[in-house]
Amino acid sequence: MSEAHLDDAVLSALQDVMAEEFPLLLETFIGDSEERLRGLREALQHADAHALRHTAHSFKGSCGNMGALRLTSLCKQLEDLARHGNLSAAVPLVAEVESEFASVRRLLEALGPTAS
Repeated sequence: MSEAHLDDAVLSALQDVMAEEFPLLLETFIGDSEERLRGLREALQHADAHALRHTAHSFKGSCGNMGALRLTSLCKQLEDLARHGNLSAAVPLVAEVESEFASVRRLLEALGPTAS
């Protein structure tokens, strides 16, 4: 597992706690993340800093719970930019969030079967 993308200790703890439900957790996180990415793109498209901040904050929390360290950090940066209304700087950051999510998704899908 790449430490830059995922925290192995967090994933191991989740696997222990969730047991046979761990694949469902992965599937839920991936599906939820796709919705949040859509929300980020829509907020930018509509120049809605409040929606961008709210979505980035929510996404940050779920990424943190899954041990997606870099994704959590990127969402925090995005949340801060939106808080200050800096939507032009948010555009490349959303692209970076999407790219990082793609990496995290590949790593999570390698852990077990998901219905993605």
